[in-house]
Amino acid sequence: MYITITAQKLGGEYSQSSVDFVAYLEKENQGLEQDDVEHFFNQYGDEIEAKEVMKEIDGNTAKLKKKEPKFYSITINPSESELRNLQNNSEDLKRYTRALMTDYAKSFNREINGKPITVDNIKYFAKIEHQRKFKGTDRQVRENQPFATKILQLKQDIRKIEQGQLEGDTKQMKSDILKLEAEAPYQQNGKRIVQGMKKAGNQSHIHIIVSRKDTSNSVSLSPGSKYKASEVMMNGKLVKRGFDRDAFFTKAEGTFDKTFGYKRNYVASYKSKKDFIKNPKLYFTTLLGLPVSEKAVAFKMLSKSGVPMASIPTSQVQLALKTIRYLKRGVEVAIKSSSIGI
Repeated sequence: MYITITAQKLGGEYSQSSVDFVAYLEKENQGLEQDDVEHFFNQYGDEIEAKEVMKEIDGNTAKLKKKEPKFYSITINPSESELRNLQNNSEDLKRYTRALMTDYAKSFNREINGKPITVDNIKYFAKIEHQRKFKGTDRQVRENQPFATKILQLKQDIRKIEQGQLEGDTKQMKSDILKLEAEAPYQQNGKRIVQGMKKAGNQSHIHIIVSRKDTSNSVSLSPGSKYKASEVMMNGKLVKRGFDRDAFFTKAEGTFDKTFGYKRNYVASYKSKKDFIKNPKLYFTTLLGLPVSEKAVAFKMLSKSGVPMASIPTSQVQLALKTIRYLKRGVEVAIKSSSIGI
């Protein structure tokens, strides 16, 4: 599970309206039959129109300054393994979103009218998408780039030859292009992976747009607060403040596992990510200490994510011999990837 929380910006400034973001989330519905359209939903309603989302979000910004976020985007990216565990893809993801937003509300260390914040205080709208495209930052695109550069140069040379600006054997060049296409390390359905190509398989994920203000439009609730759950004296009163992201990510993972009976491997857990960052030796020690079957799955997941397996110790002796810095370098890319992230 990979979850992100970001304040929506337009260039260097915070977006003053949700219009562009909602339009972006509607892109996948273009050209679909009505029965296939994915509508916005929230805690209690389905099939909410885009115009209603924009009206509710843009009308819920009382007293917010221009330099303050008006709304936040939460993106939930289940892994391939997690998606396989679902019975009804869209309906299960809706159910999980509603449970997750309950966890979101509980992660605020605030009170409204003397009562803890609940999901009833949160104004949000969510939408499920089923497609993803390869980005320029994806490992597959980056590692295919040297081949892409050579192919582009050959195509440009062929064009120049055909226009009489250059001399050369276009037949050989076309043969070289076919060879480079086949040699590129990352392929999908027999084609070289390039930026903008749709990813194969189940790519379902969830976008949530959540207002900075509560449902009464009177209390500011920022998941981007620099304060964790804490208390501070303000005007002679002890005031609660902050949003505990660590608690939210932990709850989000636990809620998925409990809701769908998912057995999570250590390397796919939020705890492993924290261990890796804070105490890499503990990470590798725990990895080696897993039961045989779980360890085999963990190594397979790491390998599939592009980790050079030669960098992973297979025994306590190897762990003692290899430097932690070297081990960390070998796993870091995969830990940050969506397949092993939170």
